[in-house]
Amino acid sequence: MECVTVRQAAERLSRETGKPLYEAAYELMLGVKRGEYALETGADSFLAYVLGPGGAWLWSVAALTAAAAVLALYAEAPPLLYLRYVVGAFFVLFLPGYVIVEALYPKPSELKPLERLALSIGLSLAVVPLVGLLLNYTPFGIRLGPVVASLAALTAAAAAFAAYRKYRSERLAAACA
Repeated sequence: MECVTVRQAAERLSRETGKPLYEAAYELMLGVKRGEYALETGADSFLAYVLGPGGAWLWSVAALTAAAAVLALYAEAPPLLYLRYVVGAFFVLFLPGYVIVEALYPKPSELKPLERLALSIGLSLAVVPLVGLLLNYTPFGIRLGPVVASLAALTAAAAAFAAYRKYRSERLAAACA
């Protein structure tokens, strides 16, 4: 297969079909989602992938995890207390499952968005009690600090693994590797 940029492919498709460039680019995007085309990120290493546009979701997860941990441990006043409830619920009920789903299914075409959402919530509801069960048998016990730390560690580890799986799947799927 020949290597072309997205712009070159869109221009070629525009010439071949007679459609405007934006419609050709949209058709290419739909083809990528269907798995008809493979994209190469251009990242030569995992570090370049994580620091580039491909790692944006990883940094979002890390920021949400850090915000949830800080709010859970230090927010006690009423204005921040309500934010603590919202972010904490998101942290407990969605994030752990989300990063596990991203690790299990790294390609966007493998699951529909609603399936990802449902699996994320379901896996979180399954994994978080297991973390509590494991903490029960440690000297730390089930207290706020150890629960937040262990969920943050689990989320960070699964997110790093998911990022690596996404990087590998994009590198292997690249048509011009």
